[in-house]
Amino acid sequence: MKAAPADQMRLLDLQAIDLALDQLAHRRRTLPELAEISRAEQSLAGLRDDVVRAQTETEDLDREIRRLENDVDQVRQRATRDQQRMASGSVSSPKELEKLEHEVASLARRQGELEDTELELMERREQAGSVLDAAQAALDTASAGLAESEKRRDAVFTEIDATIADRTAARGPLAALIPGDLLALYEKVRAGNAGIGAAMLRARRCQGCHLDLAGADLAAARDAAEDEVLRCEECRRILVRTAESGL
Repeated sequence: MKAAPADQMRLLDLQAIDLALDQLAHRRRTLPELAEISRAEQSLAGLRDDVVRAQTETEDLDREIRRLENDVDQVRQRATRDQQRMASGSVSSPKELEKLEHEVASLARRQGELEDTELELMERREQAGSVLDAAQAALDTASAGLAESEKRRDAVFTEIDATIADRTAARGPLAALIPGDLLALYEKVRAGNAGIGAAMLRARRCQGCHLDLAGADLAAARDAAEDEVLRCEECRRILVRTAESGL
């Protein structure tokens, strides 16, 4: 392939832009904040589960306490009615009075048992509330940390994306100056060589694979016409000759 030396030199400028774009894309994919966000999101999932479990327990205990309070109130009301009947004198039968006294005593015991159970549940509810508060605090802290990581990520993304836009804008006009067949070769080689399609020949060394030209390869490079497009025999990248090539 033939190409003017100036067009071959433009490949090095294009390669510099493409390398910078690849590095920017790599940086965008591997930001430390992305790993932080991933870890934070996983942690948040567990913390949300903790909060849901704690909320469920407190709600169950609240419901049970309300049920017991209702039971206590019903027992108390029934005992009050029995005591009022006994005090009113409307019950004259000794047997019925004895029955009422027995019922009042039984209700008092039942009320005591219910109140003891309610007290135990209230203690458990206090403990469950503390667990819920701690779980919610941990979730809030983790959420704030995630938001901060996302904020840093977005700031770096903005910076990287602006630089990518600038480099991409500069690449278009430069690529347009390079002959189509030379540009196509460069793109093909770059695709199969870790993003490096053209490399400078400096001091008889390919800057793509960093191997020296010697023997017949060196002689061929020396004898090649200026417009001959050279390829490294080792890495097959386009070799661009400059004043530093040492030929």
